[in-house]
Amino acid sequence: MDPRLLRASRSARKHVVVTALFAVANVIAVIAAAIALAGLTAELITDPTRRSFADQAVHLIVLAVALAARAAISFVGDLVARRAAHATIGELRLAALDTLTDPARTSPRSLLTQREHALTVALRGLDRLSDYLSGYLPALLSTVIITPLVVAVVLWADWVSGVIIIVTLPLIPIFMVLIGLLTRDRTRRKLDAMSRQNAQLVDLMAGLPTLRALGRAQGPAAQVAELGHRLRRSTMGALRIAFLSGAILEFLATLSVALIAVSIGLRLVFGEMSLYAGVLALILAPEAYFPLRQIGAQFHNAEDGVEAADDVLDVIDAGLAEANDSRGTTPNGPVGHIELAGATIVVDDLGVRGRDGWAPRGLSARIAPGELTVLTGPNGCGKSTLIAAMLGIHRPDEGRVLIGETDVRELDPDGYHRQVSWLPQDPAVVPGTVAENLALFGELADDALRDAARAAEFDAVLADLPTGLDTVLGTGGAGLSAGQRQRLALTRTLASRAPLLLLDEPTAHLDEETADRVLTALVARARAGATVVMVSHRAAALAAADRVIDFAVAAPFDAAAAGDAATAREEASDAR
Repeated sequence: MDPRLLRASRSARKHVVVTALFAVANVIAVIAAAIALAGLTAELITDPTRRSFADQAVHLIVLAVALAARAAISFVGDLVARRAAHATIGELRLAALDTLTDPARTSPRSLLTQREHALTVALRGLDRLSDYLSGYLPALLSTVIITPLVVAVVLWADWVSGVIIIVTLPLIPIFMVLIGLLTRDRTRRKLDAMSRQNAQLVDLMAGLPTLRALGRAQGPAAQVAELGHRLRRSTMGALRIAFLSGAILEFLATLSVALIAVSIGLRLVFGEMSLYAGVLALILAPEAYFPLRQIGAQFHNAEDGVEAADDVLDVIDAGLAEANDSRGTTPNGPVGHIELAGATIVVDDLGVRGRDGWAPRGLSARIAPGELTVLTGPNGCGKSTLIAAMLGIHRPDEGRVLIGETDVRELDPDGYHRQVSWLPQDPAVVPGTVAENLALFGELADDALRDAARAAEFDAVLADLPTGLDTVLGTGGAGLSAGQRQRLALTRTLASRAPLLLLDEPTAHLDEETADRVLTALVARARAGATVVMVSHRAAALAAADRVIDFAVAAPFDAAAAGDAATAREEASDAR
């Protein structure tokens, strides 16, 4: 058992202790039932004077109580194991989601590379852990507790049978290891196939409205069918090996018990042992192999869950390592609260390594309060990455971002983010009313909300909605178009009184008139003393900016030249 599982889940630790107690109670019931049954059988056959219910009352009562106790232990143990399995899965899933959604433990870059696989193992894959916790783990603990005690009793009753058990018992785990080595790659391929299928299905579902609009909704059907065929083929291959391996393990256990039975029978015929010892050893012999047979039966059911649990634990450990590494690169530790109003932001030789190389690298700039700073440059050059680094959710590989004299990594994240209003390219819109989405990051003043709605022309959107602010939106802003969602997010951002505004392509999905009004509102916020940073390629934004950071040259240039630069780019684009 992976010790990380015990560290990550309190329910798993409790489950191990409770299962061990159930295993001890079970072995006591097994040995008591075997002793009672052996005594009953031996006396009935060898002593004609004790063939009455009164003479065998003790044996019968002990046997009945032991069998009833074993049945109760099995029922209650299975019920407790199922509940503990669900609780453990919930704790692991919550820990994994906390890790994946915490920028301090999983950077957006890391999340982008592992999103589909993490989604598969945290949802569909982790559900298979139930078989491991409720079936395989109890069998494993039973092997550790029950088998040695049963073998000890058999050795006491008949040392020859005990020796046979000791010699043949290792054959089962040896074959299990060999089978495990054979199926490990198959299980990994099946999980990878599930991840690919899940990722492509999610992409297909996201693009299905567009495909239907273009009349291509049936186009990916062959691709989805091929994905399903590969997953089915991989699963059936694993099942074939599972059935074959189960038959081999059952054959080994049956053959071992048969050897013991033949040995006992021959020695009884020649009078070399008592009937009581022979019956007791013969009853207990299958019990010595039973936990190992259970492990074999549960092994393939649990293997998928174990693989998924390993992946989830790897995600959690990687998040802890990244958080510790991030703290290790912070020279002085968190400094607590800092006032952003009036603070200058300094980008000092910033470099961030992504999947496609450095974006940006060697970037230095000063972003002053009371100014509108525009980030511009070709796609993929690191504009959004700079905003993420300013927020502290991207850890630079080189350089740093200073808020005043303080490294952004040293700031208390909660206190810092409360003073920032951030508009990403894909703004957050959650299921709920429009009013709830506007107040998603804190209550907004009514006058500021009216002015922001007017600037973003969201007031017109509200007028067209059935119940205005009380209109209920679905997941991802269902009920609003892309432009309306952008207007909602812009209203929320502009109405915020945060001293630092970070906007990534705020005028996307907007018409020219609305984009100009938004730009005017941003300039007004800057003139009021706020620090406003926006990503844009629009010539009007470049012309209105107090400072432009052009990533094409990785250095700021004067706002006075912004209009000429934008015109030059447009002319070059027209020439191409």
